[in-house]
Amino acid sequence: MSTTPHTIPCGAIIVAAGKSRRLGHDKLTWTLDGVTVLRRSINAFLDAKNIHSIVVVCPLDRWHQIDHENFTKPVTRVDGGKERQDSVAAGLAALPAKTQLVAVHDGARPLVSPHDIDRCVEAAHAFGAAALARRATETMKRSDDNDFNTEPVDRHNLWCMETPQVFRTEFLREASNAIARDGITATDEVSAVEQLGTKVKFVESQNPNLKITTPADLALAEALVKIQTTS
Repeated sequence: MSTTPHTIPCGAIIVAAGKSRRLGHDKLTWTLDGVTVLRRSINAFLDAKNIHSIVVVCPLDRWHQIDHENFTKPVTRVDGGKERQDSVAAGLAALPAKTQLVAVHDGARPLVSPHDIDRCVEAAHAFGAAALARRATETMKRSDDNDFNTEPVDRHNLWCMETPQVFRTEFLREASNAIARDGITATDEVSAVEQLGTKVKFVESQNPNLKITTPADLALAEALVKIQTTS
């Protein structure tokens, strides 16, 4: 999608409220080339031209462990909830009242590019809802409960979801209220708005955007950061 000449004001919610202890330490405060994972995620949204304000959903102790100074846009911190959708709801409540578009991003995806953020915002502005994603390229298989193969999965039109996921604010707010009312747990915001029948435009990621979950992810992210720094 071509870049529009004017900015499209969009608020951002960076979700960083989970315990993040799978690696034995807080992955969001791990440093990549001297900058914490969470601050790198924030920086990408500070550099995206279409983002006008940011809400970071994270515990106060985590906030104090990252560099939370010298922001070039309004940045607010709020506490999260028990589930991801509770944290997103807390972020929604903290956005400026007239925010018409909102981008939700996993704080553990520190390599997202400002350009890809802007592309998602532009797509959401055009279609109402958009999400950064990558096409599935690997051979896909389904297994049984004992991890033995059962059948192949056709990867045609199959996508791996990433973030940010961007929506008209009223879409996400309505979806958030609906899943809370019906007791539904949504693994991401696309799953939440799907409950309303909303179509989401996929925007193919043009840059590495891995989610840090394992030690191997940390090592890969560190290597990618060093490549970007020297290129």
